[in-house]
Amino acid sequence: MGIGSAFLATQIPMNLTAAIGPNTLKKPLGFQVWTVKDQLIKDFAGTLKMMAGKGYQSVEMCSPPGYESSGFGPLMKMKAAEMRKIVEDSGLILQSTHYGMGELREKLNERIDFALESGQKQMICSSFGLPKEATMSDWMKAVDDLNKIGAKTKKAGIQTGYHNHNMEFDKLDGKLIYDSLLDHFDADLVKMQFQVAVISVGYKAATYFNKYPGRFISAHLADWSATDNKQVPIGKGIVDWKELFAAAEKCGVKNYFVEMEPETFKESATYIHNLKF
Repeated sequence: MGIGSAFLATQIPMNLTAAIGPNTLKKPLGFQVWTVKDQLIKDFAGTLKMMAGKGYQSVEMCSPPGYESSGFGPLMKMKAAEMRKIVEDSGLILQSTHYGMGELREKLNERIDFALESGQKQMICSSFGLPKEATMSDWMKAVDDLNKIGAKTKKAGIQTGYHNHNMEFDKLDGKLIYDSLLDHFDADLVKMQFQVAVISVGYKAATYFNKYPGRFISAHLADWSATDNKQVPIGKGIVDWKELFAAAEKCGVKNYFVEMEPETFKESATYIHNLKF
């Protein structure tokens, strides 16, 4: 058994490994729950099983207390061990969750405990929550805070990460905010989760994976049609997926999470599982 096969045998449910060929993606294909949150809240187990049936092998959650105002409040009554069991009974694995910066600052020990009990290995800061008029100094203060948070999660065996949106590709003081973040994050304590959707504003994931090997732990996957000026199912847009996955695999990306409209999930998973690179 090769290295890739050994990884799959330990990370992906047995009923799914046979469908993945030797020249395709060697990591579990996951999805982010944000776009199916309403359905997820109504039927947690059923929604997860549905997504497993569409070809997904892992799930990235949103922290229920951190996202209470966004509709995740009903999940707060679920214990960490219960959540983990439901996820695993659905045929999925749970390694990553999005957290708000506020809860990481104010409730970190509690969130670390929940992450450990539910089997998570990555705690991703979904946003600093800074206003549009924030200065570079404001951004760097938040970077310093997340570096300190990353030091604490590392002691617990959990990797802290940072998820970008389009705003990080604005310029301040003549430099892309995102590039400044990469310059100032501790490369060991805070890894990056790249939002592939920024292809819509001209930035390619593969470029960053190759330029900063070892800095990216995961990626949110989405495709974009320049003709229609909208997101489209993966494989039908302008992203060069062979280039992206080749760079990601070479440069240390560990997790992939599709984050698109629900109607695109099945087609996107099928495309990725059949892609050879």
